[in-house]
Amino acid sequence: MLMNQEYDSLDCFVLILVGLPHMNAILEKPVHEALKQRIVVHYNYTGLTEEETINYIYSRLDAAGGARTIIDEAAIRAVAGYCQGVPRIINSVMTNALILGTQLNKTCIDTEVILSACNNLMLG
Repeated sequence: MLMNQEYDSLDCFVLILVGLPHMNAILEKPVHEALKQRIVVHYNYTGLTEEETINYIYSRLDAAGGARTIIDEAAIRAVAGYCQGVPRIINSVMTNALILGTQLNKTCIDTEVILSACNNLMLG
């Protein structure tokens, strides 16, 4: 969210507010009405689409020098479904999946490993 505070047609400062989605609920409270009225641009990040998530995972694998065949397509779609486009969660699931896959001597990460990685994150 961007805020531009003007005083007698002179721009005094620009404030950029960045926060998690519950920040919107905080701004809805009557006590913050004056602040909310001064917000010029309001943007809500909705996360990556399934296709963007797939491309994101492949780009991370490419950057690490890994082969794309290390994970099957159904497993990638499972990651996309679980993580709902949040890159931080995608990274956590994939890191856990790669660790679990190594521990289980898997040559390819499948949906079973992804589900185990997701369960580990919910427990931990």
